[in-house]
Parts: sequence; structure tokens; C-alpha cells
Amino acid sequence: MSTLQISRINRRLVIAGACFAMLAVMAGAFAAHGLKPVLNAYSLGLIETAARYQMYHAIALVVVGVISAIPQFSPRWLMLAAVAFILGIVLFSGSLYILALSGIKWLGAITPIGGVAFIMGWCALIVAALKSSDPSTAN
Repeated sequence: MSTLQISRINRRLVIAGACFAMLAVMAGAFAAHGLKPVLNAYSLGLIETAARYQMYHAIALVVVGVISAIPQFSPRWLMLAAVAFILGIVLFSGSLYILALSGIKWLGAITPIGGVAFIMGWCALIVAALKSSDPSTAN
């Protein structure tokens, strides 16, 4: 990558992805070590699922931030993917964390909305790739 391309990397997305990844590791470790004596297996499983999906989509955010340096990719669709991934993390993982810690059952109704946001993010990333221009045909 040239210096110009590196400067085009969306640093905010890379930072957000890295922060979400760090928090996923912290949540998983805290659940496995600090909350294991307090929570039942179901609640620990919820936190494990939340942390796993948070990590997947934190990495996806970093990838989107790096891909943004490639001028052939549509910035609009990449940003849409990033926003959907962030919403998915907050709604899907966030609702599972709170459900596991509080036992408030209605939060389970929010989780699928976050799942849909994850799916929309992947769809937006697919569209960004499909709409990308071939660099060999550029003027």
C-alpha cells in the first residue's frame, strides 16, 4: 500500500473495531473467571455467544476500515456495512450481556434485531464489492 492509500484508511473504523475486540476479550475473560461462580451455565453461554459475535464483527469493522483505502470500493456501501456492524454489536451482543447479567427476559426480543443488523452489514459489504470498479478499466 502506498502512503496515500494508508492515509485513506478509515482510522475511526479501525479504532472502533479494535475497541470492540478488546471489550469482547475482556467480557469473555470476566465471564469465564469472575462470573463463573455467580452465573448459571445458560447465562455464561449467553455471554460467550455475545463475546464471540462481537469479536467477529469487531474484526469485520477493522477489515472495512482497511478496505476503505481501496478507491474502487464504494465508500457509501462500506460505511453502511460499518454502521450495521456497530448496531449489530450494540443490539445483539449488548442485549445478550444485559440478559445474562440481569435476567430481564424481554431483552431477548432485541437480540434478533441485532442479528438482522449483522446480516445487513454483510449484505452491504457484498454490495460494496459487487459495485467496486475494475482498476484496469479506470481512466
